[in-house]
Amino acid sequence: MEMTRSLKERGVRLTRQRQVLLDLIDKSGQHLDAETLYQRARETDPKLNRVTVYRTLKMLKQSGLVDELDLMHKDGDQHYYETKMKREHAHIICLRCGKVEEYFGEPLSKLRREVEEIFGFEILLARTEIGGYCSHCQALRKEEMHKVSHA
Repeated sequence: MEMTRSLKERGVRLTRQRQVLLDLIDKSGQHLDAETLYQRARETDPKLNRVTVYRTLKMLKQSGLVDELDLMHKDGDQHYYETKMKREHAHIICLRCGKVEEYFGEPLSKLRREVEEIFGFEILLARTEIGGYCSHCQALRKEEMHKVSHA
């Protein structure tokens, strides 16, 4: 596993608890917040406590293995976690239902190259978030607006 190798390269010991959390973040296919990670981790390891989960997330973030996202603050100040092993992508967030999609298109790479060339800038981190309404929520909003205007 690439994450395991990255931890060892950074001199970080892979404890059972860290492995449980990494697996959850890496394999869930979702953007999970700390509390959800804690609840799911306890299903695997009932002895795991909340403090350990928060400390581990902080360590994984500081080690550069996990990225902490706010996802347009769709749930207030909540933060979500994903592994940094994915290639660069944008997060597309529905501001109504909270659905999150990931976009991996070439325009992101092109934008990065252009910024580096134009500004002579060395990019270490790029985070792109796009907020709007998914097709389902657009239809619901249209329905709501129709009802309001005909009330």
